[in-house]
Amino acid sequence: MDTFSIDKQYIANTYSRFDLNIKSGKGSLLKASDGKEYIDMGAGIATNIFGIADDKWVEAVTGQLTLIQHSSNLYYTDPCANLAEMLCEKTGMKKVFFSNSGAEANECAIKTARKWAAETKGEKYNTIVTLKNSFHGRTLATLAATGQDVFHKDFLPLTPGFVYAEANNADSVEELLKADNCAAVMIEVVQGEGGVNVLDGDFLSSLTSLAQKYNVLLITDEVQTGNGRCGELYAYMNYKIKPDIITTAKGLGGGLPIGATMFSEKTADVLTPGTHGSTFGGNPICCAGAASILERIDGELLSCVRKKSDYIKSRLTGAPGIKAISGLGLLLGVEVEADPSEYLQECMKNGLLVLKAKNKIRLTPALNIPDELLEKACDIMLNIAARK
Repeated sequence: MDTFSIDKQYIANTYSRFDLNIKSGKGSLLKASDGKEYIDMGAGIATNIFGIADDKWVEAVTGQLTLIQHSSNLYYTDPCANLAEMLCEKTGMKKVFFSNSGAEANECAIKTARKWAAETKGEKYNTIVTLKNSFHGRTLATLAATGQDVFHKDFLPLTPGFVYAEANNADSVEELLKADNCAAVMIEVVQGEGGVNVLDGDFLSSLTSLAQKYNVLLITDEVQTGNGRCGELYAYMNYKIKPDIITTAKGLGGGLPIGATMFSEKTADVLTPGTHGSTFGGNPICCAGAASILERIDGELLSCVRKKSDYIKSRLTGAPGIKAISGLGLLLGVEVEADPSEYLQECMKNGLLVLKAKNKIRLTPALNIPDELLEKACDIMLNIAARK
């Protein structure tokens, strides 16, 4: 049996996979089992920040493999402590909890917000306000936090305690803050899974004011938008807002599973021994890989991300077959006149891998994708859009 047959027989049918078996790669080029090469404009869904088999990342990971691959959180390890220090120094946050994924990072944020509210406002204050069209994960709690009915329908009853406001509508948020016993407001600066929708700067400023007015926490979900993806280390840094909790994952590990929940001074000491935990959270190998990623997300790289974003927008905006382009940094959504699923398939046939988000083609390439590959990727997209 080949890989396709084995997968279909033995792996749960939760993914609509394409008929493509990726065998190897380097940087932003992937090679399939049939030898065909592809330009990667998805980067493992915004995860492989520096592409495939990045030399410095490989060195950090393999070096840690020879020391210790895992230790329980009953003990200290250098990579875990060092990564936490780096995150706090780069964000101004005070403490970090490590987990394995974005959903777990968001679960931690939700638990922390509810514990904080119970202790400071009273036990009845436990509602989390999120936005319609948001996406916060696939656990039962983060599904309930997700403001999209399509993700809810098969898993009722949902975990209670979540209400949904209209994005870019401060009045809608305030109505919920008035009506419900709220602990926090949780947002994505760019709604990636929701269609690559960027929240308005004035709306984000209003959220900061509302959080102070109603004494609730502001949580920014930076699972997909973080780690340089949106032209700053974290997307909220493009705006004048100061979150009480930041969650991230995906690109932080450069391809290894790690999530992080970062706490401001206001929330740094909410979690105490026994109130939360994770067997693999802070795994030394994942933390070593993440440190090699984080230390290289500097001003020069972020400037390049913004330039590459501008290049894509300038090439695609107004071109035949392209209706609109949205997003921030290298998290972009391209609305094409063609059916997006058919367009994606045509890109694959022409050696280009892209993603989809709602009715848009989603682009999340490695932050260091070479300019010549970016140019070629845009050429392919334009040619297909014009034909369609």
